[in-house]
Amino acid sequence: MRLPITPVTTLQRELRGQLRHNSPAGRVVVLVDGLDPEATREFADSFAEIIGEDDSAVLRASLTDFVRPRSERGAEPAPAPVDVDTLRRVLLDPFREGGQASATAGVQLRVWDERRDQPVEARWVTAPEDAVLVLDGVFAQQEGIRGTAAFAVWLESPESRLAERPGRSTDAPYTDAEFRYLRDVRPRRAASALIDISRSDRPVEFFQDSC
Repeated sequence: MRLPITPVTTLQRELRGQLRHNSPAGRVVVLVDGLDPEATREFADSFAEIIGEDDSAVLRASLTDFVRPRSERGAEPAPAPVDVDTLRRVLLDPFREGGQASATAGVQLRVWDERRDQPVEARWVTAPEDAVLVLDGVFAQQEGIRGTAAFAVWLESPESRLAERPGRSTDAPYTDAEFRYLRDVRPRRAASALIDISRSDRPVEFFQDSC
């Protein structure tokens, strides 16, 4: 099923072309990164549908479904830390290896219910030899995840919107964890595509200033 033509889907079809230019087949991991979890999820949902318009097999997952229990988290009002070891063990590694070993190898798309703070029932799904996994979430390009992806999208939210979040201000729009992520991981520079979502209904691709 083809989605209607809108500024969002038009941009995402262009991104699909960039993705397929470098990764036309095989098992492909796509990351949708940014500091707004609702925006990354919404963009990733739509992008997954766009990728699947040519009948490509597409799996969807979110980092919020691989977080650590609340008892293991710090006090900072930042996104819940991801259990990267579990994410790698049940999703990323078997997905990537399945294209070479066995297309019947299963993966889990969720392990944790963040709202209830409890594990979910294990459900294993399979994918064909050629498949795309679209994984979204805050800090999606952190160590242990970024190296698994063939394509990464960074969604640039305006600081004015980030400053409106609880506990934030125009003087301090980022949490300490977000500031460290931007400074140390440099997700903008590492991303395959940079998207300005100042207007969520009219996202615009922009390019890193090399100066």
